This record gives sequence, C-alpha cells and structure tokens, in this order.
Amino acid sequence: MDFDQLETFLEVARHNSFSRAAEKRFRTQPAISSLVRSLEDEVGAKLFDRSGGKVALTGAGKLFQKFAEDALELRRVSVAKIGEMERIPRGEIIVGANEGTCLHILPEVFANFKRLYPDVQVSVHRAERGRILDFIIDNTVDFGIVSMPVGDNRLTVVQIHRDDLIVMVAPDHPLAKKKDATVAEVAQYPLLLPKLGRTREAVDNLLHERRLKPNVSMELDSSELMKRFVAANVGIGFIAGSHVKDELRARTLATLRIADAHIRRDLALVFRKDKALSRAALAFIDIAVKLRPAEMSAGKIG
Repeated sequence: MDFDQLETFLEVARHNSFSRAAEKRFRTQPAISSLVRSLEDEVGAKLFDRSGGKVALTGAGKLFQKFAEDALELRRVSVAKIGEMERIPRGEIIVGANEGTCLHILPEVFANFKRLYPDVQVSVHRAERGRILDFIIDNTVDFGIVSMPVGDNRLTVVQIHRDDLIVMVAPDHPLAKKKDATVAEVAQYPLLLPKLGRTREAVDNLLHERRLKPNVSMELDSSELMKRFVAANVGIGFIAGSHVKDELRARTLATLRIADAHIRRDLALVFRKDKALSRAALAFIDIAVKLRPAEMSAGKIG
C-alpha cells in the first residue's frame, strides 16, 4: 500500500466516479480501476459498490476513507515539520477559492509569497463557496478564502479584503451615464445572475425585500462569462467592485453604485480552529493580512 493508492482511492470517493478520478489524477480509467482493485485485495474488502451503474463507498470503504485521510494528513504534517527544522517555510499549502478570488485577489498574495518563500509549493482548489467550506472542514485544503460572514464556530475567520457589490452595465447602456441607481431602477432591466453563491443570495434577498419581480435573462456559473455577456449588452449584473477594475480601465464595462442599498462583499481567510498550521501556512496568512487595504489595517480583524 502506498500514498499513490491512497490518493487515488480518495479521489474516486470524492467524485463517486472512476472516470472523473482518472481526469484529476491524469491517468486512464483502467489504471485507476487497477490501483483500486489492488488496494481492495490488500485490505481484504470491497471499498466501492459498482452495481447499478453508480459508484459508492461500501461500509468498509467509509471506514478506510478515514484511515486514508489521516495517513495523508500525517505525511503532510511530517514533511512540514521536518522542513521547519531549518526554520525556513517548506512543504505545500493548499488554498480553496472561487473564480473571482483566484483571478482578482490571490495573484498579488501569491506573487509576494513566492518571492519570499520560493521553496513552498502552492496549490489552488477552485470551487464555489459552499464546497470551499466543506474542503476546509474535511482538510482537503489548508484554508479557504470566502465571502463573509462565516458562522461556523469550528472555523477561525480573518478578514483580508473589503469590497462592495455594484452594478455593471455595457458602456452604451442607458444606466451607464448614471453614478448610481435604485434597486427598483435596476430591476427594470434584464438581469444576469450567478447560479449559486453569496452574491446570488444577497441579490435575491434584496429583490424579495423590495417586492420586486426581476427579469432574469440568464443564470451563469462564471463571473468572467457574466462580464462578457454584460459587455455585449445581453443584460446587467451585480459584481464585487474589485473584479471589474481591468474592464473599467479598458472601458469595456461601466459601473454604478446601488443608491438605496449597501451590500458588502468582504472576504476572509478561513481555517479550522483545531488545525496545526505549518510555518508555510502561517507565513501565507501573514502576507495576506499585510496586503489588506490601508483602511482595514487600523480596524479589528475578525
């Protein structure tokens, strides 16, 4: 039994799919199946139920999943601890973040971190907010960056970015010449909304409170795709202000404030309270906090 087998087993369990695990592990599906079969032979039990065209963990598989996770976590901790003997951050850190955060917030943090600690490998798990919180709890990632608030008392929450939700429109849209607009004015136009996430929840709640029935033109799972469609005048949308700076400079989009509502889109770095953070992880947190906007530095982190 080796770590490759354990990582492959967990990938199949995570996706309930041999083909999806093969994509993630850059292997063929037969190779993945062979690794799992050899693992089952070694532990003496079937770990997956493959009947009915579906893949699911057996009772033995669920028990073994915990052992596999613990073994890989122990390996990660041991490598990190040995690296710390030289008092220089080494090893690997894994960060969970959504598309917008990966594109507009993390690059500066990563650039500063890698300049100071080139020997630390950094990996990113890109997912929507709910999945990131799950990844944090099950130790798939060291920490995640998600929108606030975070109400889970198992987690430590450190605010690292302050932002507001604004309205984005095409440069030739009727609203483009305005500095702000009411929620009722915005709701008159076709809306492009994210399928899931905190922004969608905030917009839905706002429209419901104002008893407005929106004309939802499209629901999209990508903020970058949404910006493209807004620029093409398919509709208007809501987005965090920091996510459209490049488009404003290029004048491919225009933005305006919501005149009669204020929706915060603050971001926090989140990790398990009981997690033993490596020196590399602590260094990453330190850099993320130091790169906060100046107006936040004088305030309380929470």
